[in-house]
Amino acid sequence: MSDPAPYLGQDCATPYPRSEVLRRWLWLFVQSTLFRWSPRPLHGFRAGLLKMFGADISGPVVIFPTARVVFPWKLSLAPRSMVGPHVNLYNLAPIRLEQGANLSQYCHLCAGTHDFTRWAMPLVTQPIVIGRNAWLGADVFVGPGVTVGELCVVGARSVVVNDLPARQVCVGSPCRAIRERSLPA
Repeated sequence: MSDPAPYLGQDCATPYPRSEVLRRWLWLFVQSTLFRWSPRPLHGFRAGLLKMFGADISGPVVIFPTARVVFPWKLSLAPRSMVGPHVNLYNLAPIRLEQGANLSQYCHLCAGTHDFTRWAMPLVTQPIVIGRNAWLGADVFVGPGVTVGELCVVGARSVVVNDLPARQVCVGSPCRAIRERSLPA
């Protein structure tokens, strides 16, 4: 006897064409072998692998071998940006790190969610931008559609679900500005 009641995820289907799914599988293989096993100092090598899969990377960047990227072709890293150890870039929409942006260990940038008001729970994506010389402390979560302003400092374990202003120190869950950031010496 079947249950006629609706359920979350009903009639759900991938929004991606087969070619993109295959491309993603190939990237998963490369990321879990060559990328992951590369020695820690070989940031340029890992940047090269990302570029081979369509990432927009200009100039020298730092990206650790334990970082994870879902879609390299939706990633943009400006010069001197850094993706630290165990950072998760769940870039279902574009993620951009401006010059000098710094993601500390275990940060999670999530550019997608689901429309829970519909039974099929379709995917909803929005880009994330981390401004020039912004620094996200350890284990920060950034949600879809967020822009972190230039020179912003986000305290460890903060949950960022709204835009953060430039030149502020921000903390908390939800994250909020607590004081102005002075220019570094």
